[in-house]
Amino acid sequence: MKNKLPLLIGAIVVIAGLVFFMGGGDKTAKKSGDSSAPIVIPTHNWSSQIVMAYVIGGIFESMGNNVSYVNADSQAVYESIRIGDVTISHEVWESAFGKSFTTALDKGGLLDWGDHEARTLEDMGYPNWVVDKGLCPGLPDWTALKNPDCAKNFVTPDSGGKGRMLEGPQTWHGDLIPQRVDALGLGDLWMVKFAGSADALWAELVAAEKEGRGTIIFNWTPNFTDGAGFTFIDFPPYTAGCRPEDGGDGKCGSPDGYLKKAVHEDFPKTHPGAAAAFKKMSFTTSHIGAMAALVDVDKMTHEDAAKKWLADNESVWKPFIK
Repeated sequence: MKNKLPLLIGAIVVIAGLVFFMGGGDKTAKKSGDSSAPIVIPTHNWSSQIVMAYVIGGIFESMGNNVSYVNADSQAVYESIRIGDVTISHEVWESAFGKSFTTALDKGGLLDWGDHEARTLEDMGYPNWVVDKGLCPGLPDWTALKNPDCAKNFVTPDSGGKGRMLEGPQTWHGDLIPQRVDALGLGDLWMVKFAGSADALWAELVAAEKEGRGTIIFNWTPNFTDGAGFTFIDFPPYTAGCRPEDGGDGKCGSPDGYLKKAVHEDFPKTHPGAAAAFKKMSFTTSHIGAMAALVDVDKMTHEDAAKKWLADNESVWKPFIK
């Protein structure tokens, strides 16, 4: 028995060492209780979405998680999440992406992770100085656009003598706005041009005011323009099925919509801590507008904007991780 005692002690030491190694080797995962595999967050092509990606990534990293970012198509991303190539989506805008989101959701593999407090509107509108200068009397009622004297104040060199509306990138909504213009009988006075990026929309606001001409652009709320004086046009109310893609005649505006979150179905299993925090995350209109303003007004990089927002708003986000 005396000869076996050292061997027994040695075996206990080895087993204890193995338990310690297996339990503590992955310090990143142990800190949060989550997998060390990266959480893949998509970035799209508008400021609030990109800044919020880095904000959420920073929150996940503060919990000990690994994060990676991938530029993704804003319509195809829900299929990417469904099949597991991307982990989450943090800005699902109902008007622009609701159909793509629902299609992927119905296939399985994608989970609806709840809404932000902020509500959304995505539509055509104008900076308030358009009305202040009397460029289109009757706005925001859409019927003001039927007046040729209004349309002529929105003509640009590339608009063929018609008033120009500047839409966002065509990948966002397809031909939704051109179809609406035609459906409402505005095609003889107005044409729609697609911007190459969100930045092109903001450049148009600056250029139009400098040139003293009217401008109608696609915009959305929440956004940095919420505090700059911007009004959406009152088109006929949105109703379910009113859009051409849903069998309607297209004579309707956009819905007051959700701003939703989505995750891959395995996220709560692989990253339970991060998934629980993400489900709690709910940003307001002012939160999101401030994120965008740091880039579009203050000209910070998206990464620096996220760091500043996180530093300035600990009282907002720290409760999400408790």
